[in-house]
Amino acid sequence: MENVTARKGKSADVRAAIAAERTEPADLFDTLRTDQWNERSLCAGGRVREAAAHMSMGFRLSLPTMLGELVKARGNMHRMTGRVAHRDSAAHSTTALAAFLRDNAHHPRTPPVGGLTAALGHDVVHGLDITVALGLERRVPEDRLRVPLADIRPSGLKFFGADLDGVRLRAEDIDWSYGSGSPVCGVAQDLLLPACGRRLPAGRLRGEPGHRFTRSAGES
Repeated sequence: MENVTARKGKSADVRAAIAAERTEPADLFDTLRTDQWNERSLCAGGRVREAAAHMSMGFRLSLPTMLGELVKARGNMHRMTGRVAHRDSAAHSTTALAAFLRDNAHHPRTPPVGGLTAALGHDVVHGLDITVALGLERRVPEDRLRVPLADIRPSGLKFFGADLDGVRLRAEDIDWSYGSGSPVCGVAQDLLLPACGRRLPAGRLRGEPGHRFTRSAGES
């Protein structure tokens, strides 16, 4: 009985974290200028407006619609989500994109794999795709951040196309590291991003292998 109670308590904590990682970015989105919405995010091939549209895609599309879009993309999940994000970012105002996220803060939808922890990771990473790209110093609270950090594993690295071979990610602000090899150092939330296949703006990572995870001038 104690284990059941503990699991329910942990699930409630993660759900509360998910809600916060939707409402807080939505409030931030309401403050963005038009030029910021059109800046490139860290998510490959998309601007801030596409990243914001992607964050709410799971609430707006039914499962049959998603499966239909996946068929159109010939089974490629990344191609499907990118295509839908571009379409929806053009169809909805920036005010609506923020509202979709805020209004669905407590939506029970979770990814097909990974459950609640994957849902929290999804919201944290895509929020960082936007704030880091724009140079906005929003810090994800440590208790929320540790959930996706603890969820890093080889299968996830493969899904995102992340190559951490010979690299040890080592946080400077909390007690956390991942991998083995030459150190790449930075704040923990920045180190989560290379594990999700992202390349960061220059100056955010330290250590010789850091250039592998840093954007070139032409990518910014």
